[in-house]
Amino acid sequence: MKQPVALLISITILLCFLVLGAGTPGNGFGSLWRIERRPAIAAAGEALQLNEQAVPMVNPPAPDWPALTVLPTPVMPQAPQLDQGPIRGVYATGYSAGSAKKLTQILAFIKKTEVNALVVDIKDDSGLISYRSSVPMVKEIKSGSGKFVPANLLSLLKQENVYPIARIVVFQDPYLASHRTDLAVRSKAGGLWKDRKGQLWVDPHNKAVWRYIVDIAKEAAALGFREIQFDYVRFTSDGKLSDCLYPYATGQSKADVIKEFLLYARKELKPTGVKLSADIFGLTCSATDDLGIGQEIEKIATAVDIVSPMVYPSHYYPGTYGIKEPDLAPYETISASLKAAKARLAGTGICMRPWLQDFSLKHHYGREQLLAQIKAVYDNGYTEWIFWNPTNTYQTANYNTQ
Repeated sequence: MKQPVALLISITILLCFLVLGAGTPGNGFGSLWRIERRPAIAAAGEALQLNEQAVPMVNPPAPDWPALTVLPTPVMPQAPQLDQGPIRGVYATGYSAGSAKKLTQILAFIKKTEVNALVVDIKDDSGLISYRSSVPMVKEIKSGSGKFVPANLLSLLKQENVYPIARIVVFQDPYLASHRTDLAVRSKAGGLWKDRKGQLWVDPHNKAVWRYIVDIAKEAAALGFREIQFDYVRFTSDGKLSDCLYPYATGQSKADVIKEFLLYARKELKPTGVKLSADIFGLTCSATDDLGIGQEIEKIATAVDIVSPMVYPSHYYPGTYGIKEPDLAPYETISASLKAAKARLAGTGICMRPWLQDFSLKHHYGREQLLAQIKAVYDNGYTEWIFWNPTNTYQTANYNTQ
């Protein structure tokens, strides 16, 4: 009986890791946690050497691939504002969006709360597209999947007056990197570079990668999504960063590369009428450098309509902002972070819509902790927010302020 019991324990542990770590924003949930477990004020130019162990994957030389096809930009009328006012949303995976049972639960929750928006995975951190895409490169490398049917989902969200946001993971893309190795971040030791979770990344300098991402965003806009939200819009982390080789680097700073990508995306998407948002690490609100990943809040704010810092209290190092245990002080932690961001972005007119925490990591998070986070947003003069829950299970009682 010992072997079956041991096997059951192993499976349980694995499932816990998958629920808390896989595919999260941040999203970059796992990597975000490790990066933000450091003092809030970073030294200029400090490198994020988070894991000195990396096993190079040896690959043969990449073949000469054809250039990516650039899709024409669909011209669409400007989307009207929702009747409900400020955007307040929750997150759903592609699988949840395609599950009648799960989606019904989420919509029932939305009807009973002030939530009026749904962030849906269009391209997650596996690199797979959540639906059968018509983008030529997606079809060529077969990165599409059948998690949901866009017409069905968007028709239902429109019927329920729910604002649809398309989440697109950008530069962590194991699928594209493995099928187009010429676009991948490489290892100086040979082969392709991998982070500590074994994930592959594509080179943020590469314009072909930019076109691939923007073509997917254009398609999402044409399907009816009202906002494109870029996640993992950054350089690599969580691995032996000194071993990273960016084949298409031009000498530009990482922060400028990220800014230029976002400016390119905004220009290409402008005719569609969609809004453009970017997820950034919560620590970006106060860090004095780009965290080594190319995220400087001032530069990003010049290139998008909405900035969404992931200010999860559980992801801050003890002592950050002078708070002994940030996870036990959600109001104070989020308030300090948003105050720092507000001072830095004064006069820009940028919409701040932070990601908040609807999950328990180090300590239990329930109604008290969720409402404290919302209050911190409102008390700092902001009106919009979105909550991350990796299981997409939202409790009405935790959101109602009455």
